[in-house]
Amino acid sequence: MKIATFNINGINGRLPVLLRWLREEEPDVVCLQELKAPQNRFPLKAIQEAGYQAIWHGQKSWNGVAILSKLGEITEVTRVLPGNVEDNHSRYLEAIIDDTLISCLYLPNGNPYPGPKFDYKMAWIKRFKRRAAQLIKMDIPAILIGDFNIIPTELDVYKPQKWENNALYRMEARKEFKSLLKQGWMDSVRRLFPDQAVYTFWDYLWNAYGRNAGLRLDHILLSPKIAPRLIEGGIDRHVRGWEKSSDHAPVWIRLKPT
Repeated sequence: MKIATFNINGINGRLPVLLRWLREEEPDVVCLQELKAPQNRFPLKAIQEAGYQAIWHGQKSWNGVAILSKLGEITEVTRVLPGNVEDNHSRYLEAIIDDTLISCLYLPNGNPYPGPKFDYKMAWIKRFKRRAAQLIKMDIPAILIGDFNIIPTELDVYKPQKWENNALYRMEARKEFKSLLKQGWMDSVRRLFPDQAVYTFWDYLWNAYGRNAGLRLDHILLSPKIAPRLIEGGIDRHVRGWEKSSDHAPVWIRLKPT
């Protein structure tokens, strides 16, 4: 199974980019973030014509997550991250595909720091950690995948000293990411590239992509039940260079069959 995550940054405006990438790379399962489209504006027909089933949770103008699959039925588990009934942001979608639980997330950015947006981010992470711990206890094949909006380490950011007071790199957020891994989750990309500065995001400003001044924000974490199946993975960096592409690049891994 080849599973990927892609912050599409506006699914309707960047639909040609998404369809081209799906056609060229042929992932089996795709988790999308930042759809920026209400529920009834999801381009289901185009996705189906590309060979994928889909479930999605839209939201007008921002947020939004989706899971695509060409492996068969997608069984939705929940589209609400437990722990706050008043939180109506479309940031979480959980489903079962081929006996694997897929947790697709778009974690809050949190900027500016300090402030209420950062407080919301930290509260969201704590809720997410509780759900992640439940999945570990269930001892099932599970994947936490998406745009975490967290730069885990110095290796994951160009010129880290410039990011110390950015919510993406604040020590509080990095500490929570590290505690996620301590639950038993494997950071698959870092496992595959232990010493390399690999990035998944390049700003549109200051020729960041051309200078490779990037960040690693998009992660695929594997539960102990599925981690031994990891074969390979990578970042489709070239997609970031396509015309009218997202500021994120797709990230993918391949798992050997059971």
